Formats: sequence, structure tokens, C-alpha cells
Amino acid sequence: MAEKTLTVEHRERCQVLARRIRYHVVRMTHRAKSAHVATSLSMADLLAVLYGSTLRVRPQEPCWPDRDRFILSKGHGCAGLYAALAECGFFPLTWLEDFCQNGSRLAGHITHTGVPGVEASTGALGHGLSIACGMALAGMRDRRPYRVVVLLSDGECDEGSIWEAALFAPHHRLENLVAIVDYNKIQSLGSVKEVLDLDPLAGKWEAFGWATREIDGHKVEEIASALGDIPFNPGRPSCIIAHTVKGKGVSFMENQLLWHYRSPDGEELREALAKLAGDA
Repeated sequence: MAEKTLTVEHRERCQVLARRIRYHVVRMTHRAKSAHVATSLSMADLLAVLYGSTLRVRPQEPCWPDRDRFILSKGHGCAGLYAALAECGFFPLTWLEDFCQNGSRLAGHITHTGVPGVEASTGALGHGLSIACGMALAGMRDRRPYRVVVLLSDGECDEGSIWEAALFAPHHRLENLVAIVDYNKIQSLGSVKEVLDLDPLAGKWEAFGWATREIDGHKVEEIASALGDIPFNPGRPSCIIAHTVKGKGVSFMENQLLWHYRSPDGEELREALAKLAGDA
């Protein structure tokens, strides 16, 4: 699926892309006065490696039949995906300016209608893995070379539909399917441990028949190495548990429940952009 070891050039490109995604996310959520800035920040490095190094996609031919499919099941983190797609040339960067505003193409939960590069609209949590299973099964039966990657939130794993799909995938030997869990350990109303403890999360996926690996979801080398090993075991779907920090990259947002729903005001925007620039 990808090279297991990133070259210096690819590593730097992914790191720059992750910073650009975070930069856009804080500006987009500020302008729109929208929520979910922190969940978009936590997955920026995952998106950067996927779109900067891993996924077989063609921005100028978004419906290329043999493209890899990416499903953002945590649809509320759409600002991050929109930013990644725009940076990679699927649509103009200017589209980001009216994110989540009346008449915008870019809705506040991910939408595929009129948005090149988005495979499916999601928002109600728990649906993305089922969609991805269907795509993977169709690809296998049609003998197509594409793979399907679905990005889940940890709180989303409270949903029963996730575990129905998690049973379905190994039963049908969907080795072309990859689930990535953005395990930032905070959901809408509290910590994951407080709301509904998921640990041992990797053990649960293993028990359902998935080949599973845990990584640091902010180290691009670890992300690329894991994706380069897909499938982890022939005949089994692969699950990557990516340990992340909610709000990563903006220190005053990191690990803070407040930023699940709040958007940055003017002064907070300036401070966030300064911190992101300082990491460049």
C-alpha cells in the first residue's frame, strides 16, 4: 500500500502537510464559529501520511476506478479532511474560506455532494465502517486493486453498528480493508474512560478477527510503516489503533474537553496560528 520507510523528502512533505492541515483547521473553525477543531487537529498527521504518501488517488481524476477509497467515519472532523483534499489539489483552497456557512459546498459534517475526493457523506457516528465494508467486499468480488481505509473516532466505538461491521469484515476475509481508530481518548461529554471505557481496545479488535497494531498517531514514520505492512495478515482486515492527542499542535487545546465544541475567538486564533508557525 505504501513504502514502509519514508524517505527524508517524503517525511518532510508529510510533516509540512500536517502543519498546513492544522493551520487551515483553526482558521476554518474560527470563521465558521463551528465546533470540532480539536478532533480535526488530532488526526492531521494521519491524513498527511495517507494523502501525502500512501493512498493511490488522482486529484485531477477523483473518480478514477482503481483509486483507493478513504472514508471519514468521524464526519464531524471534516475540516481536517477538507483541508487535506484542498492542499492536495482536489479542489481550490478558496473553498475552505466559506466552510460550514450558508450556501457553502463544504458542510459542517463531511459531504460528498459536489466535493471531489469525498467518497461518502457521514455524520451520524457508526456508519462509516459499514460503508467501507461494502466497498471492500465489492472491490474483492470485482477483482479490483483498490483498498479501502476508514478513519474512526474512539467515542464512535461506543456504537453497536461498529461491532456488527467489525464482525462482518473478517467473516468475508476483507484483507483490502483498513480501519484506523483515532484514539485521542476524549469524546463529546468527557474522557472515553469515564463515558464508556474501551480498553483493551486493540484486544477487542483482535478478538473480532482483525489483525491489529498500535502506533503513535503523530509520528509520521510509524504511521507510514504500519500502512506499508497492510495487510498485517493475509485474509484478515487490518486495524490500526493510533494513539493521539486531542487538539494536537495547539498547546492550549491539547487534551482539553472544552475544545470538542468550542471554536477559537480572534485572540485564540492568533495564538494558535503563532504556535503552529513556531513548529514549522
